[in-house]
Amino acid sequence: MDPIRIQRALTKSLSGLEFAPPVTHVYNPLVHARRSAEEYLRRYAKPGVEAVWLGMNPGPFGMAQTGVPFGEVALVRDWIGIDEKVDKPADEHPKRPIQGFDCPRSEVSGRRVWSWAKARFGDPDAFFARFFVWNYCPLVFMEESGKNRTPDKLPAEEREPLYAACDLALHRMIEHLRPRMVIGVGKFAEKRAREALADLDLEFGSVLHPSPASPLANKGWEPQVEKQLAELGVSF
Repeated sequence: MDPIRIQRALTKSLSGLEFAPPVTHVYNPLVHARRSAEEYLRRYAKPGVEAVWLGMNPGPFGMAQTGVPFGEVALVRDWIGIDEKVDKPADEHPKRPIQGFDCPRSEVSGRRVWSWAKARFGDPDAFFARFFVWNYCPLVFMEESGKNRTPDKLPAEEREPLYAACDLALHRMIEHLRPRMVIGVGKFAEKRAREALADLDLEFGSVLHPSPASPLANKGWEPQVEKQLAELGVSF
């Protein structure tokens, strides 16, 4: 199935899901940032990559703004080369406004991922010839305070239909991309990939999540990740 059709089918599957407090707002950047989310797929989701890097779900100043996984505004615009119009979500959180590519905040996780890719590969086409980056879940869950709630913290009755839709989309995307390996950016993503893709002939692994909430990541994410990639058999 074509990646854009996969993504649109995922959006449709997620549209009927409901989430109870403490979640008060849910963003789907595949809707309000659809133009850039689809342009990212159109340009870079090519079959035959070596590995897919799989994130958990969007951050409020990254993919939530740009529609691109780990999508720190400046690097998506200036390095990846995507800068599309972004709409407002239907129910905007007053503490987490969507400003699209005008967002002045820089998301640390995205800055670490794409700064490393830029430094290591130089040209985005060189990176995407070998790798593709995608998020397992496209939804941003926010509490009244503006605090993020990650998918694994949802109650089982909300988590199970969410995972079912995301598992199916991930399976379809991997069938399209045909990588030899799926690399979870963090252990959650690796676990979900192993479960969703158990019937496919793939290698699995994970690398340290780049979140600033991780003391390890704050001690130098790039060299640690390069070491982990080498241990997974990914060479440069």
